[in-house]
This record gives sequence, C-alpha cells and structure tokens, in this order.
Amino acid sequence: MLPIIFVMPFIQLLVLVHAATFEMKHIRLDVIDRDMSSVSRELITKFSGSPFYDINDYSFSEKEGEEDLRSNKTDVVLVIPEHFEKKLRKENYCEVQLLINSINAASAGLINAYTSSILLDYNANLVAKWSVMNSTIQASTINTTYSYWYNPELNYKNYMVPGILVLLVTIIGMVLSSLNVVREKEIGTIEQLNITPIRKYQFIIGKLMPFWIIGMFELAFGLTLGKLLFGIPIVGSVPLLFLFAAVYLLVILSIGLLISTVSNTQQQAMFITWFFMMIFVMMSGLFTPVESMPQWAQNINVINPVAYFIKAMRMVLLKGSGFGDISGLFASVSVYAVIMISFATWRYRKVS
Repeated sequence: MLPIIFVMPFIQLLVLVHAATFEMKHIRLDVIDRDMSSVSRELITKFSGSPFYDINDYSFSEKEGEEDLRSNKTDVVLVIPEHFEKKLRKENYCEVQLLINSINAASAGLINAYTSSILLDYNANLVAKWSVMNSTIQASTINTTYSYWYNPELNYKNYMVPGILVLLVTIIGMVLSSLNVVREKEIGTIEQLNITPIRKYQFIIGKLMPFWIIGMFELAFGLTLGKLLFGIPIVGSVPLLFLFAAVYLLVILSIGLLISTVSNTQQQAMFITWFFMMIFVMMSGLFTPVESMPQWAQNINVINPVAYFIKAMRMVLLKGSGFGDISGLFASVSVYAVIMISFATWRYRKVS
C-alpha cells in the first residue's frame, strides 16, 4: 500500500500530464511542388517555419506521397499543382490538395485544422500584399483578435492536471478500500471482528476514515506538485475544492467497500475494481468531452461520480467558480454518497 500512496501520485503526474496531450507537434509533411514558383516556395516556407511541422520529403510525384502515407512515413501530403502562381495572378483562385493519414480520426482532424489555418493565413497575407500592387483587389479591412478565457495561453497542462488529480484520488481511494474487508477475509481475522460488540456503522466508519484521510492528503499533495511542477492556476477557493472532495471520497470509498464485501479474494476485488474504474475514467470527460458522446452514453453517465468531480475541479481551479456554480454537482454527489454508504453498510453481514 505504501508505494500506491506515495509513489504512484508522483509518477502519475509526471508521466500522464506529458503523455495525455491534445497538442500535435512534429507533424511529418511531404511536399509535392509541381509549380516551383516563388509563390509556392513562400507557401512551403510557412510550413517549414511552423513549430508544428517537419518537412519530411520533397518530390514531384503524388504516388511517392501516397506510398509514404501507406508505409506510415508521413502524416500529411501537400500537393501544389502546376501553374499555381499563374492561376492566382490571373484568376485570383487556385486549389491545393491535402492527403491526410486519418487512421486516427482525432489526429487527422487536428492536422487538417492546423494545415487549413496556415493556408488561410497565407492567403490573407497574399491578398494584402497584392492589394498594394493591384488596385483592383481590395484588401480586407476587418481584423479579428482572439481572447481565450480561463486558459489564455491554451496550455493543455492546465486542462489535464485537474483531471489527472481526480483520477489519482479515485484510484487510490477505490483500490485501497476495495482491498480492505476482503483482506480480513483472506487472513481469517474477519470472524474476530464480527464477534466484537461494535456496530455495523462503527465498523464502516473505522474502515473508511483512514482512507478518507489518505485521499485528502493525496489531493493536497497532488495540488502542491501541480502548482510547483506545472504552474497550474488555482483561481477558485481551495476550501471549497476540499469540501467537494470530502463528499466525493465518501462515494468512491463506499463503492470500494461494497466491492470488498462481495469479493472473496483480493485478486477478485482488484478485477472488479478495475472493471468499474475503466468505465468511469473513459466516460468521465478526462480525455474526450462528455458532450461529444452519444445521448444514451450521456444519460448513463449521470451515475459516474468521476465525471462530477472532474467538472467541479476544472470549474473551481480554472474558472474560479463558487459554491453556487457547482451546487448542482455537489448535491448530486451528496445524494450519491448517502446511497452508496447505506448500500455498503447494508451489504456488510456482521455474522460470526
């Protein structure tokens, strides 16, 4: 248990925060330039100067680009047609082709967005440049500026660290509590506990409180590491966050205790715990937005406690939300805690 309590949080934060990223860097790009003009070279320079792209190969054959896609040597192929500059100057219009490896749909969508953004920016600069040279072309007089609220630098770590902290607290709480009672069964001390005069609710409190304290400590430890190592913003109230976490931990520990009461061995308890953990985590909104899931999945997700805490954690840390903003989430988790504690207490059979 000691490595789970002290080592896993540190490793989890250091590894997962860097691994679970929504950014794409070093996109491998093949360029097929059939025009070889100054305008096409300027376009290629836009990509080579971007920190997100690495020019993988230059060629004149589309088949070579397609072969690189099939062999996974490149991620995207940019095809610049013949007479590219000539059509732009005479017709003010020309097309380029993008061939994107879309085995991973999410990556393909990001690559398409990045590439389209560079092409649009290049087009705007080209229009502005030629408008000076040709009075018949009117440059746009509308400038758009962007302001990103709550994460102005679009730092993915600010988004991922709060979610990973929830994952950390959840794993520790559910795993440790699920091994609790079943361990007593395996070593044969459960009978000694059952013949004592303590009541069932006293037994449940005695089993949950140590891990509740450990869970709160892990959250404080994780927040400290997140602030020191990754500089995550803590805009909202820390006491409010711990109040929510205190109720949330009752839910998780009760689920773990319920699993422990229905299991006969620690191995069986671990399998059941990870079964539920995988479902909770994958549907929690940690990696993919809940809103993008099918409606039936969103309906089922109302019984997922991890989704509530991740949403509350991000709202408090990044937005500075107050109790009124998360009161609905807090009420749901509180009801969940009462139900699960009651169910775990009822399921524990105190018989000698």
